[in-house]
Amino acid sequence: MTLMLLSGPVSEPVTLDQARAHLRLDAHDEDDLLNAFLVAARAALEGRTRRAFITQSWRLILNAWPAGAVFLPIAPVSAVTSVTMNDAEGPRVLAATDYETALGERARLLPSIVWPAPTRRIGGIYIDVVAGYGAAGDVPEPLRLAILLLAAHWFEYREPVSLGPHGDELPFTVSALIAPYLRLHL
Repeated sequence: MTLMLLSGPVSEPVTLDQARAHLRLDAHDEDDLLNAFLVAARAALEGRTRRAFITQSWRLILNAWPAGAVFLPIAPVSAVTSVTMNDAEGPRVLAATDYETALGERARLLPSIVWPAPTRRIGGIYIDVVAGYGAAGDVPEPLRLAILLLAAHWFEYREPVSLGPHGDELPFTVSALIAPYLRLHL
């Protein structure tokens, strides 16, 4: 199973002006760096929480149909835009009546038919989805604050900082803010 970004967000949940105000910056000479930290903080926290914050398009690539439902590994999902599989005649888009969708936090597809087997053994099934909370103002405030604090942390401490025994932990405040939004593997 592979998850691939098709089109990223058109804006960021935290603006450059908000970050500048938080850091109390008057000069504009490091705006590009600060903006890069905002983008990187959003991407890092999306990866950690397995969520899309701003509306984005994603493709889930499968080698074979699982038994039962196909669980989508990103949240919140607002739409399944297409389900494509490779058969003997090439790529074929399945009709929306061939499956049922459950959207939102635990998005999944349930077959209405017996799933046809793809003829391509590696990456023969594509499921395209739209995920995210919506626009910047729709992102929950704790996630927006976590982005702001992580970007500010990176801005203030430009050299790598090792946190935790493996050096991959987030600052405690950021971890606490995203904790309710973590999607755990069960």
